[in-house]
Amino acid sequence: MAIDITLIQKLREETGAGIADVKAALENSNGDEAKALEFLREKGAKAAAKRADRVTTEGIVYAYIHTNQTLGVLWSLGCETDFVARNDKFKELAHDIALHIAAMQPKYLKTEDVPADETEEKALLDQEFIKDDSMTVRQLLESKTGVIGEKIEITNFTIQKIGA
Repeated sequence: MAIDITLIQKLREETGAGIADVKAALENSNGDEAKALEFLREKGAKAAAKRADRVTTEGIVYAYIHTNQTLGVLWSLGCETDFVARNDKFKELAHDIALHIAAMQPKYLKTEDVPADETEEKALLDQEFIKDDSMTVRQLLESKTGVIGEKIEITNFTIQKIGA
């Protein structure tokens, strides 16, 4: 089956996955874009699972101040090497997640951090990602781990806002 190069380019831009991976995903799904995306996500999740026990001793602290200067987010995105921490795609991911945190204002990072009396509160990692509601923040990190080839994790975050 011949795969349209424009579809390969489109999925590559959306996911950041390599051309060979995107082509394999499309071939595996008989050209179905949605199935190919799911295939790439699963591949990213498998890659993340393989790296789960690795330590993220490098990374960046990222600061975002909203345009009206009444809301700020300070948070840490960890990775395994300083090479990845300096990568533009990694910095772009940091910015996208900062925007998500500013918009959604989660109180907790992980589900296990949420107190029992706050059952409707969704932890950051379990929230639907604002730029792509077909995945959670956790799935976004897993997919980026598969693309970048290193464990990536959010280590902490804080939100400051005026009037809160």
